Amino acid sequence: MDSAYDDKFDTEAIAPITEACGAYYLELWHGATIAFKDMALSILPHLMTTAAKKNGRTEKIVILTATSGDTGKAALAGFADVPGTGIVVFYPKDGVSPVQKLQMVTQRGDNTCVVGIEGNFDDAQTGVKKLFTDERVRGELAAAGYVFSSANSINIGRLVPQIVYYVYSYATLLREGKIKDGDEINIVVPTGNFGNILAAYYARAMGLPVKTLICASNENRVLYDFFGTGAYDRNREFILTSSPSMDILISSNLERLIYHIAGDDADKDRELMAKLLSEGRYEITPSMREQLTMFHGGFATEEETLAEIGRVYRQAHYLIDTHTAVASAVYAAYREKTGDATPTVIASTASPFKFPRAVAQAIDVPADGDDDLALAAKLAEVTGRTLPKAVRELSSAPVRHSGICAIDGMEQAVKGFLKI
Repeated sequence: MDSAYDDKFDTEAIAPITEACGAYYLELWHGATIAFKDMALSILPHLMTTAAKKNGRTEKIVILTATSGDTGKAALAGFADVPGTGIVVFYPKDGVSPVQKLQMVTQRGDNTCVVGIEGNFDDAQTGVKKLFTDERVRGELAAAGYVFSSANSINIGRLVPQIVYYVYSYATLLREGKIKDGDEINIVVPTGNFGNILAAYYARAMGLPVKTLICASNENRVLYDFFGTGAYDRNREFILTSSPSMDILISSNLERLIYHIAGDDADKDRELMAKLLSEGRYEITPSMREQLTMFHGGFATEEETLAEIGRVYRQAHYLIDTHTAVASAVYAAYREKTGDATPTVIASTASPFKFPRAVAQAIDVPADGDDDLALAAKLAEVTGRTLPKAVRELSSAPVRHSGICAIDGMEQAVKGFLKI
């Protein structure tokens, strides 16, 4: 724990909470890559290598990861030069922000490999899962002394640390006198892959007094539609938005929730996931829907997202990124609709300087043809904030990874990196 949560974080609090506009923003982006994935991926390499030793595993662990923008860099930073590991990250080459891409392709570490794919995040995620379940590929790796693992939230080691910060946020509000022991809170999470909000669901299942879990989507509103209808349908247009880490139509962690509401029935879960693969949709039963009453789904358009960044900045002089703005806008709409005044924690998932172009537009900072790094510096100057080290360092960092592959070339990319 001491090695994971050290001076890589730019605040002693690790995850400070800021009160603004009637909500508590849980800032999960103070780590080395200025996104919430640092919270889990700082500890995951320590957990994984320790577990391997305890279990007498001698193979080299190959971390295979798909990213919609944030997981990749956080995983790379966590596993870079960790003995006994290698890491391969696939990202959609046209589906991440310029800052996110620069963070990945400049990553140091002899055991790191970053590859852009000619497809979207769902393609990358599906390709990674296919490699994990391909017995032939796993056999070839085993023969060469390698074993696959993941830094995506399909790895339960990603979800477990995420449960902690929801408990921490409750304890912090209690300690500061914002709530009384036993009071309920709401939790709002901007989500695409459903991992971060699933961790909040697990915290609630473990006894955290949570009234409502508010699932906030961007214009890729497949989760909003699911909670409204009970039907999960990915047969729709894939939309590129200013909140790219949420541009997802196959929310892989929903599979875990479906398992629970199906009565921990793996066969039923498998049946529905097979339908998703073959038909692109599935529908849960009325009895399963009855177990989702703690969830509320909402979504924000691109216009609403930018307007929310502007509103929060004008009203509270508080700067939020596009993903946090989706959650904030959904919460504002929820509160207006329901009148629910329960104290509410909003998961703030990334630094605003990771998406400077959209944030600058939202608060009327002219871009004037600046590239994203120059614009981030201007944004910091105009708003009186310190530009994060993770962004400052990018301007002089050399590009180390330039690989691009087709969707069907992912297996060969992994084998090429491992030289097998």
